[in-house]
This record gives sequence, structure tokens and C-alpha cells, in this order.
Amino acid sequence: MEPPARRRRVTIVDVARHAQVSTTAVSKVLRNAYGASPEMREKVRRAIDELGYRPHAGARGLRGQTYTIGVMLPDIRNPFFPEVLDGITDWLGDTEYQVLLGPGCNGEKEEARVTEAMVDRGMDGLILVAPVSPRPHLEHIASSVPTVVVGRHGSSELYDTVVDDDVEGAHLTVAHLAGLGHRRIAHIEHHETDPTRLAEMPNARRADGYRQAMRTLGLADHIDVVSTTYTQEGGYRGAQELLARPTVPTAVFAGADIVAMGALEAINEAGLSVPGDISVAGYDNTTFAALGPISLTSVDQAGHEIGGNAARLLLERISDRHKRTDQVRLSPTLVPRRTTGRPPE
Repeated sequence: MEPPARRRRVTIVDVARHAQVSTTAVSKVLRNAYGASPEMREKVRRAIDELGYRPHAGARGLRGQTYTIGVMLPDIRNPFFPEVLDGITDWLGDTEYQVLLGPGCNGEKEEARVTEAMVDRGMDGLILVAPVSPRPHLEHIASSVPTVVVGRHGSSELYDTVVDDDVEGAHLTVAHLAGLGHRRIAHIEHHETDPTRLAEMPNARRADGYRQAMRTLGLADHIDVVSTTYTQEGGYRGAQELLARPTVPTAVFAGADIVAMGALEAINEAGLSVPGDISVAGYDNTTFAALGPISLTSVDQAGHEIGGNAARLLLERISDRHKRTDQVRLSPTLVPRRTTGRPPE
């Protein structure tokens, strides 16, 4: 039995004939260009829907635009990053742009591979979320294609940035815990392995903010930092290390909500209660932080707003490659919930 014949792809010529307009008119509607009347746009859109026409990305690429945006996410298991992605896709919802994802896997080699693949495939712009690549690589990418970097502090003449005020977020957390009466407040940070990017990384800024806040509140003698990773396993190991101290802290500030989840697991396994024995606060205010059984106190850095700003800046950069780069910094807020309370007597 012969395989069924392959269906011919609907072309712009077919749309023009069906709508009884010129191919130039169809092209104007597809590009949202000036000169197409509302009536013409309606006829063309109706013809597109009836014929099932889809623009050929490869052909568009030959004309200089593919209407695709590449988004690199470092860790698809971290529940904060989908919130950033939601902000990006919501902002692009009324445009012709399609988002394509690539996992960076929290590694420089993997990240370089996926970002370079996006450039090679002619994507119109890239949004790199919390990249770990060194600045020269980020600037190499941005010199090839419009790029927005999310979550890296500092500025560049080649790419736009969107960040949260991580130092302020840490201050809010420590002040909240100290206001409840805690003095032995510990912090679980992500260990930074590359000193050249230390000043730009959000995890380093949060750890710095923690130390600054402890000193400001007269708690310098109680500064206690455990370096692991921004993962659930990292939070679990960090909490275990803190619980093995001769003097156990009464509160733990985890550098990310996913870290806090691991800490809660370790504390529960040790037979301790939250917040009765130890208070726990996270960072990101992810969806699960608000779930009733968890009710995690967390810093809200507005992931959806971060994503929306990143998409906005990228479209502006695509329209004008020579405009001055922008740096957007959002102010966080603290959302107190049931995992923080007064220290034990």
C-alpha cells in the first residue's frame, strides 16, 4: 500500500486568491504594516483561518525575520522560572512572535550550546534567564542577536537587563525575622564557583544583603552562612548542616523557595516543628509557597513582571538595535506566612 500523498503547504498566493486581494496586501497584513485597511485585514485573516495558512519560518528567515524568540531557562525544575516564562508569553501574546525554550542545565557548556544553537537557527532575539555564562560570552551572543539578560546585576552596552533588588529582598527577610524576636538567623546560599561573575549573581547579592542586614541590626555575631546549591537537595543538605551546629539557629533564610522546601524536609525529619522550633523563609514567592499545607514566608520578586519587562525590552531592541541599553530593577516585597513566628522560649 502506497503512503498517502503529502498535503501541499498553503502559500501566500493561495491566501491572496481566496481573499481576492493581491499578495502584497496579504504580506502587509502578515507584517502588520501600514497601508492595509480594516476591511482588507479582516478578509485576509478570514482566508488564513479558512485555509489553515501558516507562515514558513525558513522563508521568513531568508527575509531577515523569523518571529521566534529563544528563551533559555537554567533549571526547568525550579518553580520560579515558569513564572518568568508566563510573563514573557503573556507580553508576546498579541504579537506574531513564538517562544521556543532551551534548557541551560545550570552549566556553562550546556548554556553556550543552547544559546549558540538559537543564534544559528536565526531567532530574532534571546532572553537568557539567570545565565551562568561569563560576561564575554553573553556579550558575544548579544553582538549577534538582540538579547535581554534576566537576573544578572551590572550593565552592558550590548544587552538589556532585568533584575530584582536582591540586597533589599534579603534585608526585608532578616528584618522580618529579627522583628519576631530571632537573633540566631542563618542563611543558606548558593555557592558561587566563579569569582569573576560573583558581583553580578543574584545569589551573591542575597548573601551580601543578609550579612549587611545582620550587621545593621546588631546581629553580626550571629552571622551563619551555609553554601550549597539553589536546589531542593541543596536546601536539605544546608539545613542538616545547620541542625548539626552546637547552637542551632532559630530561623533560616533560604536563598530560594526551592531551597526552603529542602530545608523544611530536613527539619521535619529531625523531629522539629516549623515555626515552633525553627522559622523558615524563602525567596521568589513561587506558586507552591502560597499552598495551604506549606504557607511559606517568602520574598516576592514579581516573576511575571520580570518576564513582561524582559519581553518588552527585547521587542524594543529588535526594533532598534542601536538604542541605549536599559537596566530595569524591580523592588521586592515580603509575604509573611505560617512558616515564620516567634522563636521558642
